[in-house]
This record gives sequence, C-alpha cells and structure tokens, in this order.
Amino acid sequence: MFCQVTRDRLLYEMLKNASKSSWKVLIMDKVTMKVMSASCKMADITDQGVSLVEQLFKRREPMPNMDAIYYMQPSKENLIMFISDMSGREPLYKKAFVFFSSPIPKDFISRIKADSSVVPRIGALREMNLEYFPIDNQAFVTDHERAIEVIYADSAENSRQSEDCLHTMATRIATIFASLKEHPLIRYRVKGCATFRDVIPKKLATAIYEDIKTYKTTIPKYPQTETCELLILDRSVDLVAPVIHEWTYDAMCHDLVDLDGNKYVMEIPSKSGGAPEKKEFLLEDHDSVWLEMRHLHIADASEKLSDKMDTLRSKNKAAKLQQKDSSELSTRDMQQLVQALPEYNQQMEKLSLHVELAGKINAKIGEDGLRDLGQIEQDLVFGDAGYKELVEYLEESGDTNDENKLRLLMIYALADPENFQGEKAASLLEMANLPPEDMMIIDNMRLLEGPPKQVKEEKKGGFHMFDKKTKKALRKDRQGEEETWALFRFFPVIEELIEKIEKHDLPKDEFQCINETSSSVGVTGQAAKSGAQQSRRSRRTQGHGKFASDDGTSSDSVLKNVATDLKHMGQRIFIFIIGGATRSELRVCHKLTTKLRREVVLGSTSIDDPPQYITKVKMLSMALPEDW
Repeated sequence: MFCQVTRDRLLYEMLKNASKSSWKVLIMDKVTMKVMSASCKMADITDQGVSLVEQLFKRREPMPNMDAIYYMQPSKENLIMFISDMSGREPLYKKAFVFFSSPIPKDFISRIKADSSVVPRIGALREMNLEYFPIDNQAFVTDHERAIEVIYADSAENSRQSEDCLHTMATRIATIFASLKEHPLIRYRVKGCATFRDVIPKKLATAIYEDIKTYKTTIPKYPQTETCELLILDRSVDLVAPVIHEWTYDAMCHDLVDLDGNKYVMEIPSKSGGAPEKKEFLLEDHDSVWLEMRHLHIADASEKLSDKMDTLRSKNKAAKLQQKDSSELSTRDMQQLVQALPEYNQQMEKLSLHVELAGKINAKIGEDGLRDLGQIEQDLVFGDAGYKELVEYLEESGDTNDENKLRLLMIYALADPENFQGEKAASLLEMANLPPEDMMIIDNMRLLEGPPKQVKEEKKGGFHMFDKKTKKALRKDRQGEEETWALFRFFPVIEELIEKIEKHDLPKDEFQCINETSSSVGVTGQAAKSGAQQSRRSRRTQGHGKFASDDGTSSDSVLKNVATDLKHMGQRIFIFIIGGATRSELRVCHKLTTKLRREVVLGSTSIDDPPQYITKVKMLSMALPEDW
C-alpha cells in the first residue's frame, strides 16, 4: 500500500542499506523528523541499527567513530550545517550518508566539492525524494495548516508567501510519485471566473508536472508514460463537507471528543491496586479495533463494540476463570489463568478504550440534540427543507450550542444563497442568538466559493454544485445505495468525481489535463476505457510487510486481506484538495478502493475537523504576518 511503501523506503532503502556499521546516528531537520515520525516508530528505527536520533540544528556531541545518516531538506541552511559537521581536521562523524528529501539545487554539488576535506567523508549522496506526511494507509498531508489563509486571503494575491507555499506543496506532492515510481496523468478543476483564487489548482498542477518531467530524466527506471491519475481540487469543490455532522465513529471521535490529534488519554486500573492511572492511546492503523470501526456509523460501531465486549467476557478463558470462586480453582486453573491473563487484559484495555469513546459520543449526541440537528442539516443539503423548516428548528432548539447553529447557517447559506443575504441573513443570525461577527465567517466561506455562477443546462456527465431542478438541493440521493442507519445520506462531492474518473466521464471543460496525450490513461472515450481495462494487472511488486496479528477482538480480515487484494488492483487514483480535507472524504477513498478495485489515495494540505475549519475560514479576513 501507499503508506507501507513509504515506510519501507525510509527503513530499508535509507537506514538499512546506507551504512553497514552495526550502529549509526540519524540526523534530521524539523520537517524530515515529522516525515519519519509519521511513518515509523522508534523501535522500527533502532531495528535498523540507529542508536541515536539527533536534530540537525541542536548541539550535538562529536562521535568520530560512528557513521551518520543525514536525512534533510535541500536548503542552504541545512547544507551549511552539514559541511560544518564534516569539514576540518575533526569532523563530528566518521562517514556521512546524505539523503535529501526533495531534488537539490544545481549548485549544491559544487558547494560540497569546494571543501576538499568533506568529499572523502561522504559515503553516499542521494535525492531520497520523500517529503510528505502519511496520516493513514491511504492518505497524506503536505503539512500546510494555514493554506486557506496563505493562498486564498485577499492579501495573498501575488504575495511571496502564497508562491512559496504553492511551490513547497507541489514539491512534496511530486515526491509521492517519485517514491512510488508512478507517472500521473494530472487534471485540475477549472473554475469559471478569472480571479487569482480560480487559477490556484492550475498553478499547482503545472508545478507538479514540471517536477514529474524532471523525474523522467533523473530517476532510474521512472516510467515515461502515465501509470496513475491525479486530480487537483480546492476546498471550494465542496463547502458542505467540512461543516456538516459526519456520523461515522472516526469523524465523531474527532468532532465531539477531546482528542489531541489522534491521541486520547484514558484512566486505567492501577497494577498495584491503587488509584487509577492515566494512559495515552493512539487512534491509528496499528489498532485493529479502530481499523474495523472507524468508518462505521456510530450506532453500528456502538452495537458491534458492545457485542465484542460481551463475547470477550463470555468466551475468553481468563474471563471465565476469573468468574469462579478462588476456592474452586485447581492448580491447573491457576496456571491457565496466569498464562491467559496478560493477553486478556490487553484485549480488555483496547476494547474498553473504544467502548468509553463510543459512550462519550452517544452522550454528547443526546446532550446537544444532534439527531434533530443532523436531520435538518441533511434535509437542507438534499432539498427536503428550506427557510421555513430552518426557522422552525431555530425557534425550537434553545439548547443547541453556538458552533452547531453557525454550522447549520453555513449549510443554509450554501443551499439557498438568495435567501441568506442582507436583512434575511441578519434576522436568521439574531434568531440563532449568534453575534453579527459570525456573518464574517459565512462571507469568508463564500469568498472560497467565488462569485455565484449562472447554472447552465447540465450536460451528460457534468457536475454542478447547485441544481435548480431539485429545489436548490446540494446533493441528489445516490441510486442503488440505501443506508441502514438514519442520518447517513450525506456523501462528499469527491465520491461522484472519483467514480467519474473510473468511468472516464469527467467533463473536459470542468477538469482539464496538464499532460494529456493520445495514449494517456483516463482519457474520455472508448479507446481509453479499453486501455484502462488492459492496465488492470498485478503491478504491486514491493513487499508490504507484516500486519498486526488477530487479537481476538476484531476482524483480522481488515488487516490481512488488504495486501493480498492490492496485488490485483488497477491503477491508483490520487485526489489532492488544497485547503484541507475531511474525515468523510477519507472514508470515501477507503470505500471506493474496495468498490472500484483501485487504490484511492487522498492528499491535502491538512485534515480538518469542523472546529479547525471554521477557525481557518475566520482567519481569511486577517492580515498574514510578514514573517510567516
């Protein structure tokens, strides 16, 4: 998988093969330290003979008998520091193996050669071309948390910060294709107007293509023709997804529970029998229960977690023995209990974590009246409710918190923009008991969307945000998909776009191609469809490593079947969203990977939960600091 290839390159291509010394030092800058942390655990790194991990710009003790691996960005500051480390009569390390995270400037080699004492001490000098941050088996970010503010604010037009941000973004995205040795067919969304915001997807697509052209001549065995598809979008493609309540376990954990990123702190029983202890848990792919539950509706996840807990307590050997009176336990029983207890405690701890999280989510749903709120949200999106129903809800929902009311009005402003302006908008804000300043957030959201476009008659295969024929609905119910649970109708726009990529139905006037040729993959038309079918071959040749074993509390098939299935999949699809992606969009990529038999990878400048997104939209009105 995409994420596994990243990990394997860092551990085996770089750390294991760089130096043959038994132990070595790994030196990284702030960015590459984050890249490494996103893909590898400390135990993975030490397994490859790394005895010490250091930061490039922190004071380091000389270790002249040890080799050093430098993994760093190709910046002038980093190069100066590296030369300082390895020059002179007493270098910090015996030998240096240097890996740059992205392509190096032309003058770097000459600057290194200029110091004759450094050159003999270099064991390797390579462009690793790996400068992105995996956050999921099928997702990555470029770590541009302030992209909306930096690129889309009024002050961003022709600004140095905006250009630098886009350049770095393009470089990091391109290194993904270098890592995977994939040559993308690059499309970007065309927006109707000619403001500086409307051409940002094209500027990013063009910059990525320039890097890809360089890879074709600098990376050995890099494919010369397109092997996958990349679609560049920005947040304006779907302004509902970041604010509507998404009812999956993953999304609700991040929306309703007090998490620090993906970290949750839970109290567990003390081993000494004293007061409970606090322990940190990470909600990530290594947790098989999390993998199984994260994209389920919260009601489904709660039900399954309860069943798993009941099964563990009723069928686990240690649990059964614990239920017996101590006087009834034989010596053999005691031995079995001692042997089974550690595994049982581990399973119970993991399940207890998710049972507690689901319990907090369900309590919050009840306290905040989210079922009623979720219903009016989805009715507005699907054209089943309008101004009248919104007013009725606001008059009856005195307990709804301010953030949820603001999110609801943001949805209505998108669904019925003509009725959310001037006095009508002010009246709705007053009815919701929201301050007039919140109108600025809604106006900023409209700034991302751009001026309203005249809706033309829909062409076959076309997509339009507003459809007047469906009573201002932002979505139409999907044919052939009936959800078991209520409030699960909503789907993000990228679900339809990805399916159109698969069917070669993306309209060329709305999604233009930077590098399209007659032989390119994904070209609309029968010939392209035939070629795409022929390309579905066993093309995953790299090893994928071992997945976590079954712990008795979750479906092991979630982990084991993925690597096997990927060997028989078609070409990858990459979606990149400038301005932040959502949990619902991540869920869709996992869903369509299974449905389309093509690995769908989601990339973005960041992954934003609703409170984060609203804060970023609010910042659009504020001037960007000069020293950003």
